[in-house]
Amino acid sequence: MRRRIAAVSVVATVITGIAVAPAAHAEGRGDIRITKTVVNDGRNVIVGVKNIKRFPITMTIKDNSGVKGVSGVSAINASNGHGPVSHLGTTCRKVSATTSVCTATMEINPAWIDSYGSGNEGWNANAVAGIWRADATAHANDGDYWISDYIASFKVKRAATLTTDATPEPVSKGGTLTVTGKLMRANWTDLKYHAFTKQVVKLQYKKPGGSYHTVKTATTDSKGHLRTTVKATASGSWRWAFLGTTTTMKVVSTGDAVTVK
Repeated sequence: MRRRIAAVSVVATVITGIAVAPAAHAEGRGDIRITKTVVNDGRNVIVGVKNIKRFPITMTIKDNSGVKGVSGVSAINASNGHGPVSHLGTTCRKVSATTSVCTATMEINPAWIDSYGSGNEGWNANAVAGIWRADATAHANDGDYWISDYIASFKVKRAATLTTDATPEPVSKGGTLTVTGKLMRANWTDLKYHAFTKQVVKLQYKKPGGSYHTVKTATTDSKGHLRTTVKATASGSWRWAFLGTTTTMKVVSTGDAVTVK
């Protein structure tokens, strides 16, 4: 655990195991700059309850003397400073005499998220989800350096699951089709999936060979369940689609094909 906290807190302060973000700043010496940063190839970082999530932070760095390397690569939640993430290492590729692309590999282990803040009053492991920022210090061959604690923002989201079941199968033409489902999301406190309540979810339909379109919406109940009815007019597939939130991933269920007789 000590190694991980150290990796997170190069540009942060550790207070009883929680990294607290300082005010945003960038300072240094000379003309070296991180000109572009892309986290996880531009995608959200999705963390479930079991699998370790690794993702890259790719930085384009420029200096007139050439780039020596990068240090102090870290990532934390931009609003609360939580950062249960490990920096596994960085590799740099020289693009030209003045430009290099450096890629840092980061890791979030869901099994470690809750223990990261354990012992702190009011600690909620799920508060780790949300908008994060990446930090790094770039070094040039001539001794120039640039410390930046906000080179990019990205989202770390809780994984989600969604199911669909349409009955009866088959259904008579003009009959009533009942479509149910369940929306759940990862809980990093007990490493289980729990019902995601009071969420608006789209019911979508497509004819064979066609594409899905939204028919209506429904809201999950206190147990994450979805239930609605539609009139069966033609054979096709039905599915639920959840657009996601700032802290929970977008998820679409597998389609359930129904034959109309």
